[in-house]
Amino acid sequence: MVDQTQFRQWGRKVIDIEKAALDNLYQYVDSVEFGQACELIMQCKGKVIVMGMGKSGHIGNKISATFASTGTPAFFVHPGEASHGDLGALDRNDIVLAISNSGESSEILTLLPVIQRMGVPVIAITGKPESNMARLSKIHLCIQVQEEACPLGLAPTSSTTATLAMGDALAIALLQAKGFTRDDFALSHPGGSLGRKLLLKVEDVMHQGESLPSVSDDICITEALYEISKKGLGMTAIVDKTNTLVGIFTDGDLRRIIDAEVNLRTTPISQVMTKNCVTSPSGILAAQALQIMEERNINGLIVVNPQHQPIGALNMLDMVKAGVI
Repeated sequence: MVDQTQFRQWGRKVIDIEKAALDNLYQYVDSVEFGQACELIMQCKGKVIVMGMGKSGHIGNKISATFASTGTPAFFVHPGEASHGDLGALDRNDIVLAISNSGESSEILTLLPVIQRMGVPVIAITGKPESNMARLSKIHLCIQVQEEACPLGLAPTSSTTATLAMGDALAIALLQAKGFTRDDFALSHPGGSLGRKLLLKVEDVMHQGESLPSVSDDICITEALYEISKKGLGMTAIVDKTNTLVGIFTDGDLRRIIDAEVNLRTTPISQVMTKNCVTSPSGILAAQALQIMEERNINGLIVVNPQHQPIGALNMLDMVKAGVI
């Protein structure tokens, strides 16, 4: 029976071996070939077509996804399927990024003559600089490792870790060279939480028009409570005759005045409202509005235009529904 101490020992050894593989990778990233590969991809007018078999294919899928999400158009093509028609996706303006630790993947080597005949440059990532793939490619990026973390030396472990890191190094170097921004990233992630945080503005989340709770500053508290109840946001904007925001009244304010035994039917709302209230300008990200609420420990905001007139209102529940939180 193996105890937990032995499991942890084996796990630590795997990490140590793969860390050593990554340390060894510095020399290959800090090479002329790495810079040449980046320049070639930068100049590419088409797409980066990533290929790999087996575990290299799984890593290639991730590399192509990272490229695509960071400003370098790319997708993965399975070499086996490419031999049966999928190579038709390849265009003369593309670049092929071929991955094989041995550099002798027969499925990829079979495709190289056709790829080269089209004039499409090939960047090979292998662990064997003397391999056929390395020899036949335009640029070779080495990911040679001293040993696999698998004690049998059979399961790709250190080599796939090194390959993944090399792909990340290419993608992020290109991201920085292209000046890829957070907004650019959001455009390729519109369905995820990152996209929502980077794309959604307060105008996309706030209640506006007839849904905006707003009352005049000369009415009594009871009338303001009716507006709060009707609009269901737990607050209402208070405006003067020019529709300029002069205050806000919330459920929290109501609890305080009830404790103070204020007459709700005769007291003007202007006497109990919160003046100089926290507001949000229009045009900012919903995530920025959320930050304002969190920093000020409040549950809602009135959105105002440059004339300090209320144009919308939002609360924490709206942020939750929009996926900003």
